[in-house]
Amino acid sequence: MNFMMRTIIKIDEELCNGCEGCVSGCHEGALQMIDGKARMVSELYCDGLGACIGECPVGAISLEEREAEPYDEVATIERMIPKGEKTILAHLKHLKEHGEFEYLKQGVGYLCANGIPVDVSSVHNMPAPGVKMGGGCPGSKEMTFTPAATSAFRVAPVATSQPAVSQLRQWPVQLHLLNPEAEYLQHADVVLAADCVAFSFADFHNRFLSGKILAIACPKLDSNKESYVEKLKTMIQRSAINTLTVVIMEVPCCGGLLNLALKAVDESNRKVPVKVVIIGVKGDILREDWM
Repeated sequence: MNFMMRTIIKIDEELCNGCEGCVSGCHEGALQMIDGKARMVSELYCDGLGACIGECPVGAISLEEREAEPYDEVATIERMIPKGEKTILAHLKHLKEHGEFEYLKQGVGYLCANGIPVDVSSVHNMPAPGVKMGGGCPGSKEMTFTPAATSAFRVAPVATSQPAVSQLRQWPVQLHLLNPEAEYLQHADVVLAADCVAFSFADFHNRFLSGKILAIACPKLDSNKESYVEKLKTMIQRSAINTLTVVIMEVPCCGGLLNLALKAVDESNRKVPVKVVIIGVKGDILREDWM
């Protein structure tokens, strides 16, 4: 088990009077009443921000810096879902108020990727300049903007008698339908793209698909996403693909596709280089890195 130095709560059991105020104040579910005393049940769920301190009438809770299990935002959100929307929003608001924007992004991303109906607009309102966004999941908010005529990664309309040439080399392309041991996958460079990417990035075929094999998926709307992990593992282990490029949109729910790919790599008995490319909602490249 990996441990790290981080801030985490400390409970003085001699002072604790068993009032349960801290337990109800801990939206993350890190505390429970055991034998009449408040006790930490898992360091994974304690964010170290101290929401429970203000709920303790006898001052039995403090913060300390010590070795502890790393906080896990995804595990915390999963544990919190049965408690309902108000509890989830209180937790996310707490993260935002303390400037924990990476945890906030992870939590909102998990909700979006798994279709959990929580209106996060009150705590997650970070639109790109010039983009108007409504309530709900950032990945499905309404937006309007004027496309730029040209940019480093946008292609302006050009009058030509030559039609654009597709770089697609195989069929099918949807990951559920794709045979992970197909001949065309043997030692191939594979692009795993979110469904929206090709419609958002104007030069998708020439920029990303040339000479590569394509698989597409939606981490938010597709069902049985665990089968995606198994298919990707088969591609890595049995088809011995050379590289995996994951192209996703900037919206939080799209990050689920990268997580599935990285899980497949982690669980495989051979490793492949993984590149992540993030496309902005306006069609530009925001990030392109080998991981």
